[in-house]
Amino acid sequence: MIIRIMGEGQYRAPETLCDELNQIDNRIVDLVMEGKVEEFRKELAKLISEIKEKGEAIEAEEILESDIIVPPRDLSFEEAKAIFKGCGIIED
Repeated sequence: MIIRIMGEGQYRAPETLCDELNQIDNRIVDLVMEGKVEEFRKELAKLISEIKEKGEAIEAEEILESDIIVPPRDLSFEEAKAIFKGCGIIED
């Protein structure tokens, strides 16, 4: 699976990471719906960290189609409301 973190590049993530990322994504959706800004920020940072730690960075010269696009760490809460809804950014 190829994941792009906006402004930070692409990562090749093992399929085993998908369930963990999906759980974080679902928590983010819930936090956004509940209006919990600080908790949302922590979970988004955790999502990005997990991808970076457990994924393999793809060289900038190699351009691949992304399966998932993760918004940047500095995403505003208002922008998050438009992105993290329904099933979030990771489809079950």
